[in-house]
Amino acid sequence: MKLSNTINAIQGGEYDKAFQKLYGNDCDFTLIKERYVKATSEFISLYGNKLGENAELHLFSVPGRSEISGNHTDHNHGKVIAASISLDIIAVAAKVTDGEIRIKSEGFPEDTITLTDFQTVVEQEKYKASAIIRGMCDGLTKNGYAVGGYYAYTTSNVLKGSGLSSSAAFEVMVGTILNHLYNNGKIGAVEIAKISQYAENVHFGKPCGLMDQTACAVGGFVAIDFKDPKNPIVEKLSFDLSSHGYSLCIVNTGGNHADLNEDYASIPFEMKSVAKFFGKDVLREVEKSEILANCAAVREKCGDRALLRAIHFCNENDRVTMQTQALKENNIDAFLTGVRESGLSSVSKLQNIFTVKNTSEQGISLALALAGEVLDQKEKTAYRVHGGGFAGTIQAFVPEQYVAEYCDTMEKAFGKGMSYVLRVRLYGAEELSRLL
Repeated sequence: MKLSNTINAIQGGEYDKAFQKLYGNDCDFTLIKERYVKATSEFISLYGNKLGENAELHLFSVPGRSEISGNHTDHNHGKVIAASISLDIIAVAAKVTDGEIRIKSEGFPEDTITLTDFQTVVEQEKYKASAIIRGMCDGLTKNGYAVGGYYAYTTSNVLKGSGLSSSAAFEVMVGTILNHLYNNGKIGAVEIAKISQYAENVHFGKPCGLMDQTACAVGGFVAIDFKDPKNPIVEKLSFDLSSHGYSLCIVNTGGNHADLNEDYASIPFEMKSVAKFFGKDVLREVEKSEILANCAAVREKCGDRALLRAIHFCNENDRVTMQTQALKENNIDAFLTGVRESGLSSVSKLQNIFTVKNTSEQGISLALALAGEVLDQKEKTAYRVHGGGFAGTIQAFVPEQYVAEYCDTMEKAFGKGMSYVLRVRLYGAEELSRLL
């Protein structure tokens, strides 16, 4: 779409078909159009004079994600289910020939890299968005794909610190723009996810897994098997949660993440200590029957909590297999049973509900208790800790008739606006004209 025509096209309904696919049949077109018009206006204000009215603008959307099942299993080569959500990062972008990538994200300074030396890891750039851009270019070229210059403006409603993967969505967005501007959209979603992981691991400096990027890129429910983490098996599941009358509700309990690194690190460390007891590197290589047959020796060598976490891993892997099949069969009851069992296992075995360093702060425990007060006496509901745990968020699958009561209860405890009612989005990373 020409720069001079894009705003009129958005306002005139030319993108409505794409908006409906991304945001649902009951979406608020007025608010959606306002958001895209504002982003386009900001882009034109920043870059319009450099580009001219005939520049080709492209609109993009990449969703955040929610972990559905498989709590703390990927780092031991386990199985997970994740899903993309209705919150997203959107971008307006245009190809340029000046050898630069410039990305201005709302609320942040512009990030710029030149395309002359993006293979080098820049130490002082680590933990900055520019490192992600550099890393995506490096990863794409290493895999035989083209890169080139572009300008982009982005804005996101994927809440930072909420466990919904705002960072992964940004990584996938950088790659998706390069995919469509310079590779004719031929790079698959899983490939973009892998390159995003490379960018975050090598250039950004964070040793993340692959679940977040895959869910953001692929869209909908996805089952991922990390038995071979370099070549995970990714299966998109054609299950529509909204058609069953459910919302995915995320509650942000607040809490301080600043001193939780040791808590997070303890989980893979303890799981791997049990694997090491059996001469293996990760728990995926150990059968639960072996663990149970050697309980006394494992307790003595690794400790009780490590043993409990190992049992959680094995059971959680089996649950993901069961829930994947349930989603394939459109069996919402079996799926919700798995959600409830996963939640209970995280409380009693994985033990990632609060940090023992500060037992007076137990936001997740409180949120789970309040969820039980609202939902336990109602049929076909489920809730669990969401993501890494210790602080942050819980998730619940709530029938539409109970959503208002649920959110009201949560916001009385955690504050107005801390409960988010989401849809599972059926589309992943998209260039909007391809949905028309």
